[in-house]
Amino acid sequence: MEASPAEIYSYFDENTNAACYIVKDPSSGSCAVIDSILDFDLSAGKITTKHADMIISEIQSMGLSLEWIIETHVHADHLSAAPYLASELGGKIAIGSNIDAVQKVFGKIFNAGTEFQMDGSQFDRLFEDGDEFHIGDLAVQVMHTPGHTPACVTYVVGDAAFIGDTLFMPDFGTARADFPGGSATELYNSIVKILSLPEETRLFLCHDYKAPGRDCFAWETTVKVQKESNVHIGGKKTKEEFVEFRVKRDSQLSMPKLIIPSIQTNMRAGNLPEPEDNGTQYLKIPINKL
Repeated sequence: MEASPAEIYSYFDENTNAACYIVKDPSSGSCAVIDSILDFDLSAGKITTKHADMIISEIQSMGLSLEWIIETHVHADHLSAAPYLASELGGKIAIGSNIDAVQKVFGKIFNAGTEFQMDGSQFDRLFEDGDEFHIGDLAVQVMHTPGHTPACVTYVVGDAAFIGDTLFMPDFGTARADFPGGSATELYNSIVKILSLPEETRLFLCHDYKAPGRDCFAWETTVKVQKESNVHIGGKKTKEEFVEFRVKRDSQLSMPKLIIPSIQTNMRAGNLPEPEDNGTQYLKIPINKL
């Protein structure tokens, strides 16, 4: 008997322009959360759990069992709520196996010290390219799609693919590739890989910034629509044309507002650095390093 398709519930956070997803297996009641969000007030240095508590409430109200808390990449624009969700509901925290490349780059930038392990061991599972895992009875295929960061991963569940920041809505284009470890060439190759999926595949994005002329936020599109109308990659743009465009555009972009707290936290699987001798946790600001 053919398996029932995944049930997908989307939750957009306008404070971070980020989308979080609950992926439910209808046959077992198991679920996964993809790209969870922790609320962070930068000016006050204050963390709260409003968005994560809403996700917890949704999971509990549907009577679901949380099996996986999955990251598409080490986010530079919001903090992950993965450890909080795991402490409240259980579930394994997972990311792509190239996380060690991100940790090695940013571990040095933030001078994280010898106690910071740069091998991905903070996560419960590291997915290799081509891996398959299950949410209940739902099979999930793992595709490494680096470029925005070395550890970017796409998760394919039936006719749905969760692609992180690799692509935005067609009217907004594609991810930047200028973070340490990023590559416009690798980004192009990863986009080609994603757009090689069946045209009817639904693509679920990690962010939306509401392109000029569009009145509402959106975070779901399809392979077919991206091929036809993505303003950065559509219309059979060559690799050389894309890389030249992407490098020039990235040189004009400012850093995300929350990159400093986000990277330090997310490279640790959503955990803040260990408390210092006064019991307080601190985040560092590297000067002229980003």
